[in-house]
Amino acid sequence: MAFEKLMAEYETRRAKALGMGGPDKVARRKKSGQLNARERVAALVDENSFIESGLFGTSGVYPKEADETPTDGKIAGFAKIGGRDVAVVVNDFTVKGASTSATNGKKVGHMKRTATERGMPFVIIGESTGARLPDAMGARGMGQLLGNDNTQFRRTRETPMAAGVVGPSFGSSAWFACLSDFAVMHKGATMAVSSPRLIEMALNEKVNLDELGGWRLHAETTGLIDQVVDTEEEMFAAIKTFLSYLPSHNNETPPVMPVPAGSGADMAGILSLLPEKRTQVYDMRKIVKYIVDKDSMFELKPRFGKSALVALSRMNGKSVGIVANNPLHRGGALDADACRKIVDFLVLCDSFNIPIVLLVDTPGFQIGTEAEKAGAPGKIMNFMNAMTLLTVPRLSVILRKSYGRAYVCMGGGRHTDDISAWPSAEISFMSPEFATTIVHGVKPGDADFEARLAEIEQGSDVWGLASVYAAQAVIKPEETRDYLIRMLEVYQLRMTKGVGQHLMRTWPTSY
Repeated sequence: MAFEKLMAEYETRRAKALGMGGPDKVARRKKSGQLNARERVAALVDENSFIESGLFGTSGVYPKEADETPTDGKIAGFAKIGGRDVAVVVNDFTVKGASTSATNGKKVGHMKRTATERGMPFVIIGESTGARLPDAMGARGMGQLLGNDNTQFRRTRETPMAAGVVGPSFGSSAWFACLSDFAVMHKGATMAVSSPRLIEMALNEKVNLDELGGWRLHAETTGLIDQVVDTEEEMFAAIKTFLSYLPSHNNETPPVMPVPAGSGADMAGILSLLPEKRTQVYDMRKIVKYIVDKDSMFELKPRFGKSALVALSRMNGKSVGIVANNPLHRGGALDADACRKIVDFLVLCDSFNIPIVLLVDTPGFQIGTEAEKAGAPGKIMNFMNAMTLLTVPRLSVILRKSYGRAYVCMGGGRHTDDISAWPSAEISFMSPEFATTIVHGVKPGDADFEARLAEIEQGSDVWGLASVYAAQAVIKPEETRDYLIRMLEVYQLRMTKGVGQHLMRTWPTSY
């Protein structure tokens, strides 16, 4: 009878924990069209693969609140995504707004630490109000809440980390999104340091949620979000797709996938995508899609630093990172945001053994007062520094323009293992038009401008680069995909079985 009583208590406590914030709160979420935390777990992970950790956790500071804090507002455990083990935390907003407490902080720390030590990705879905009050108040509260685990916020990129931002995401939900290798934000969510209510009290400032931390702000201005989605289902799909390009940990190579039928089928027409006039714009995405495996281009930060394009893709079934200039924006001139975006991506690829392909068509770096105010010189040097620290295979293809210091940052000057170029490539210190004016003192419209321009242009063609072996090959555009696939084989890291040195594993994820 004693055992029966114990088991009955177990079932009662288990039902309470699984019920989250109670039937009324769960019903209200359903009515508003929001998934609850357990539904989010089920949508994210492989079916029947989730095993929970900390099911019976409750508030540890105020035991009298134990009945009000099932799982203490954070559902944590281990599961599989795409057949591979992951550690997962999903915030349960129905329990005290998923606010951070001493108990659930331990749960998050345990998941993060275990993922790092045992070599599995860590995924966190944030929706929270920030630190729990009054638990965090006073010296005792601070000591318990913020002093129990310093591994939660340490990033050394041993394993991939992905975050979803949904609903109000203040405090730790924002911190983890900024720490992650990949952060996806649901439209309608707000990500910020603190809530509008606290801002209004502290600063007497009425806050607009979108201006405070809406998706447009983070996708277009701060660059803290990698992708934006319309639905929660799209958010989970994006996280799964991101993880499919990465290894489970940094001491292995990414998984190899079957090559989709039709990959490379359009290569014969790729040159038609490139305008003959150097100043005419085009969308580099179209060229990337021709070169990589069919439907494998997974772009990051598409609304931020738009003169650069970065994307995870596959070539011949193997993960590859694409870094490209996009002349559709600023003519492909790289500004401070574009540099930061590229560096973030280079660090990601190098940390997880993903080879890099650079597709070059840029007139150089953005200049002027706007660029200087944005810290362009520092961002350019970060870019160059990152290029010198890469240890994964990297290949550069010059399609059209490659001018000035950007030539070096985009792989020139032995900053890549192999440089190839299309016959359409032009390489010089600056635009031939500007150089003509500076060197010869004539400007467009002057009688001898065109003749002087022709002199300058003559020395900018690809054959000068090839003649001094600064380009290892000049290739036909239609050969680009096959050439890159072969060179990725040639330059693979055989002696370390595809694993790089990870010299940038401690580079900040947000700076």
